[in-house]
Amino acid sequence: MDLGLADRVYILTGASRGLGFATAQALVADGARVVISSRDSERVADAVTALGGPEHAAGIVADLSDPDAPRDLVDTATERFGRLDGALVSVGGPTPGTAASMSDDQWRQAFETVFLGSIRAARTFASALPEGGAIGLVLSTSVKTPLTGLGLSNGLRPGLAMVAKDMADEYGPRGVRVLSILPGRFMTDRSRELFAAADDPATATAQVSAAIPLRRIGEPAEYGRVAAFLLSPAASYVTGTAVAVDGGSTRTL
Repeated sequence: MDLGLADRVYILTGASRGLGFATAQALVADGARVVISSRDSERVADAVTALGGPEHAAGIVADLSDPDAPRDLVDTATERFGRLDGALVSVGGPTPGTAASMSDDQWRQAFETVFLGSIRAARTFASALPEGGAIGLVLSTSVKTPLTGLGLSNGLRPGLAMVAKDMADEYGPRGVRVLSILPGRFMTDRSRELFAAADDPATATAQVSAAIPLRRIGEPAEYGRVAAFLLSPAASYVTGTAVAVDGGSTRTL
């Protein structure tokens, strides 16, 4: 299938590694160009090189808690590649712990970065998109069911999913799509680090895999291909929805 990505330009935040980087790889492989960001300059530089260099990718150091970051990303896309067709908005996971154990300051910080940072980025990107543009918010399966020990995520991600639906209503008449993507467990570098820190890494990995209907942890490329499709013109009638990419782990509709 031709996804219609040739020469299109996408912004991907938090994409120097992990699922964002996997999406950038899928987009570039199908002919798109990307602007990626993260808070680590070395990782950004390495990711741009891995994506094929300046002809295919640009990278900047940015933190979505900075109000100027989204506009800097838009400016980079238009100055380097002359257009902008969509964005994948992702921020790092908030501090682990139960909702009740989190202090007021931890809730405020998570709200500023995870919640407000994502909304600010989405509305800035949407204002710069033409008809046919698309925005994906990378959230979590905590949108539909709570995840043990991730109280901040359980509290904030569902709200962002509803914001995406609201924005889909607002920007739909302009032909701009907004949706959420709910990743489950994937074997990212971060996951490998967490499994390696377990007393018995092999057992820990096996236990997580056994709880997934497909009986395995996903590979980042499996997520990246779905996200690239959802951002592409091939998904031109998909908006206002939350798409789970989780091997069947979510037990709700």
